[in-house]
Amino acid sequence: MSTLREDAQSVIKAALLETQPRNAIQQALRHVRLYGGRLRVVAVGKAAWSMAAAACQVFGSQIDQGIVITKYGYGQGPLPRFTILEAGHPIPDENSVRAADAAIALVQGLHVDDTVLMLISGGGSAVFEKPLIPLPMFETTLHALWHSGADITEMNIIRKRLSAVKGGRFAKLCAPAGVVGLLLSDVMGDAAETIASGPISPDPITAAQAERTLLRLFPDAPEPLVRLMRRETPKLLPNAQTHIVGNVAMLTRATAHALQHLGYETLILTDRLDCEAREAGRFLSAMAQTHQQETRSIAFVAGGETTVRVTGTGMGGRCQELVLAAAPRLENMRDTAIFSFGSDGADGPTDAAGGYTDQRTMGKLRAAGLDVDNALLNNDSYHALHASDGLLMTGRTDTNINDVAVVMIRR
Repeated sequence: MSTLREDAQSVIKAALLETQPRNAIQQALRHVRLYGGRLRVVAVGKAAWSMAAAACQVFGSQIDQGIVITKYGYGQGPLPRFTILEAGHPIPDENSVRAADAAIALVQGLHVDDTVLMLISGGGSAVFEKPLIPLPMFETTLHALWHSGADITEMNIIRKRLSAVKGGRFAKLCAPAGVVGLLLSDVMGDAAETIASGPISPDPITAAQAERTLLRLFPDAPEPLVRLMRRETPKLLPNAQTHIVGNVAMLTRATAHALQHLGYETLILTDRLDCEAREAGRFLSAMAQTHQQETRSIAFVAGGETTVRVTGTGMGGRCQELVLAAAPRLENMRDTAIFSFGSDGADGPTDAAGGYTDQRTMGKLRAAGLDVDNALLNNDSYHALHASDGLLMTGRTDTNINDVAVVMIRR
């Protein structure tokens, strides 16, 4: 019989296989209407290469030129008529700017009957960027916002106005050509204007709202930042349309299918998990405690995106912090585990997709001389889970549709 840890690994592998973007992209491309004329393809984000490969399979030589802009190590070799560029993530770097410049050059000189096919996935906010302020100031601003407790929505409000290619501005650069966007959503609610900071989507936030958000989070913001908040973003983009082709609901269902295949009676709790990672972990461990008297194998699945409040200097990600927070309550349970993973294979700035914990985790941590509360306070879930053999590694996954957390109780 497999172990709980082996079950978790099997579920992750099956769920990722079921949600690979190639099929979704190919199906969508067979139904979207292109504008005719020349076809140029711009793919950005962690899943950019696989999305572009799907476009190649559908359109072949119809593609005039294309560009893939992805995270370091996420390119998978050449594609016909495509330039493959890699850049920094989660913080943009000089290659992010070079990549954005290359994409802008690709869409210049097009006519009204030409099409720009934009393939967007999470990670595009960083790898595809052209700041309107010096790059060092841009990086410093992002760090300040993260440590201010800003959530992803607030981050996007501000970074759109600091960018020449976000908040619908890239669609304006493509005009008069028509823009068709296929999006893999890594955000709650699948708002197109939020995915990769919305390069081809109208921005509903006003300049006044953006300025208030900046000053609330960053009261001493330099004057150049305040001035950029006052520059309005596009509110109408008649040359652009977007279609969501993958999201966390798909990942949640795929995870449930994999658990059912292993014999767990499975309930999807939500695909809108939206709270602090620690609170999610404690809630899921409390749910596991409630169901300890079950005589059948059961599982609970929650998809979404939790947040981490940065209070320390450690290393980790939201999935790892979730399972570490669950560990203390699991210690006295029987054949029970909680695991969580990010679909992109990189939970936070780490090489782990997520984390795993069960009734043995606390004993392993004590043997290693580690304290859960201290690790959480220092945001150092990675090293705690490494010491307890709780890191989940997938490597590059070729997709990015948010996170899933699972409770498994085997009987």
